[in-house]
Amino acid sequence: MKISSNFDSGNIEIINAEKHDNIRLNIRVDSYSDTFQWFYFRLHGAEGFPCTIHIENAGKTSYPEGWPGYNVYASYDRVTWFCVPTSYNDGVLTIEYTPIENSMFFAYSTPYTYDQHLDMVSAAQLSPLCVLEFLGETVEGRDIDLLVIGEPDDRKRNIWLIARQHPGEPQAEWFMQGVIERLLDESDPISRTLLSKAVFYIVPNMNIDGSILGNLRVNASGRNLNREWKKPDQLLSPEVFFVRKKMEEIGVDMFLDIHADEGLPYAFASGIEGIPSYDDRLKWLQENFLAKWAEYTPDFQTEQGYPKNELGAANLNIGSKFVGEHFKCMALTIEMPFKDNANLPDKHFGWSSVRSMKLGESVLNPISFVIDRLR
Repeated sequence: MKISSNFDSGNIEIINAEKHDNIRLNIRVDSYSDTFQWFYFRLHGAEGFPCTIHIENAGKTSYPEGWPGYNVYASYDRVTWFCVPTSYNDGVLTIEYTPIENSMFFAYSTPYTYDQHLDMVSAAQLSPLCVLEFLGETVEGRDIDLLVIGEPDDRKRNIWLIARQHPGEPQAEWFMQGVIERLLDESDPISRTLLSKAVFYIVPNMNIDGSILGNLRVNASGRNLNREWKKPDQLLSPEVFFVRKKMEEIGVDMFLDIHADEGLPYAFASGIEGIPSYDDRLKWLQENFLAKWAEYTPDFQTEQGYPKNELGAANLNIGSKFVGEHFKCMALTIEMPFKDNANLPDKHFGWSSVRSMKLGESVLNPISFVIDRLR
């Protein structure tokens, strides 16, 4: 029997893996940081054996409130991921399962690997509606990809979507795949109408290095990119530096930053009520966008979420708060669950990659509702 994680996005440390009914593991801490929660590992050689896997430092992770009510995601082929029985007691996360194949993978959520990222952006550029641009390099020298969907025109709105500032939130890139595939569907009337009025600037993965390294929150230099927006460092947080530079060149009329939340079992948005420039125009855009989205899909809701900031109290180091204030535009942080949607649970697949993609597809509907009011 063997436990391994030496692959793209892998993360686990082995304490003891000699007995199938008492496998003891720890989650590895992020690069140059004290944050950790993401895990992804392979169990080999346990077919037919009832396995008990203990993740012993779960109670010391960055968001231990994420474990009660959570079930681990597992797969034999890394394509179909399903939930397996999981419990959390006395700071230990315990997985109990009997594999029916010799090799099985376990992860905090359905992974989205760098190969998948390259496949997605490469396929997207084949559409006549899309151009794949190079923005700059990450800390470890990897390309920062930007998809430009639509024909640029000064009369059109500039809509920006970014994802995976926090690499251990792969739901965000699945969401992006849903957005991209629908935008490039030339038979979709919503997409066609939107592209006659707007150009979409999409960064499917802001934190390529952190994703490959198996980090939860930070890039390869230990920086939380979603706290770097006010004054990004070109050497330590180049991912934000180059994206913000392009935004300054192009302009921003709407900004969506896609994330996932460890604790709350809902899909929701965090708004910009706390920025100094929040006014009646931004209030109308935000409230109508969110209300319409909740009407379009039961997987999104507006009752549960983060507390709202008082006017002027927003942290302008955060992506959506900075962009909303700097460009005087509607900007939102979108959150999806790790656990499941408590309003519409799926006991077999939880909050799956397909649901993330479907939520991404659905966001084009509320965008179409507010697009004419963005300027």
